[in-house]
Amino acid sequence: MASYNEIPVSILARLVGTPDCPVLLDVRTDEDFDADPHLIPGSVRQPFTDVLHLARDLAGQPVVVYCQKGLKISQGAAALLRTAGVKAEVLEGGQFAWRDAGLPIILAQKLPQPDTSGRTVWVTRHRPKIDRIACPWLIRRFVDPKAQFLFVAASQVNNVADRFNATPFDIEDVFWSHRGEKCTFDTMIEEFGIGHDALDRLATIVRGADTNRHDLAPEAAGLLAASLGLSRMFRDDLEQLEAGMVLYDALYRWARDATDEGHDWPAASTRSGS
Repeated sequence: MASYNEIPVSILARLVGTPDCPVLLDVRTDEDFDADPHLIPGSVRQPFTDVLHLARDLAGQPVVVYCQKGLKISQGAAALLRTAGVKAEVLEGGQFAWRDAGLPIILAQKLPQPDTSGRTVWVTRHRPKIDRIACPWLIRRFVDPKAQFLFVAASQVNNVADRFNATPFDIEDVFWSHRGEKCTFDTMIEEFGIGHDALDRLATIVRGADTNRHDLAPEAAGLLAASLGLSRMFRDDLEQLEAGMVLYDALYRWARDATDEGHDWPAASTRSGS
């Protein structure tokens, strides 16, 4: 049972991938990280000796700190943050407990090199529809919550990537793109190693909508309709992305928690006169 200022793996697992996920700080030593270079989805590396440097940026946000086993390093780092007024908890059992529970973990070397602000920067074609909204949602919810996305003319994606040290995605002949019948969303789930039942279910819907294969999932046609509607509601691609984040948050929670639930009105009992 988790003690004071600890959060169990089971509770954190329900928060990862949602807008309510706390800031996750991996404070393992370099030696421990090198021995197992995987990250809990959405977490960032931070030297435990420097956590107080983040206190101002973390003000008002829930924070979960984890080291290898959830003992002295994360306990001390979380306690230091609390002295600065940050609401910081420790992951019970640390990274080992998360890994041993069989929960998704990201191989750190798959992450693009961050910019000077610690963010990964991605670039793709402007006027997004499906994959180019779904992928940013996936990255912000499971890979890098601070990720920055650049939407530019299709002919300039690779040039902008070179000049601005950004990672191109969802264009032809780049690493992060379609592969065979799979779309870019599938590629990211596979390469980052974050697949699980809910994400895999969502990926099928995204693939069906993005490749016009509505036979893959009945929800694919609805996602296409909603995506095309959003693209016409917003001239600004970043405003469209923010609205799309809510759409994919809802789809993810449905895929995780509500696939067995239907809706019937008027209720069957009412129709039968009982």
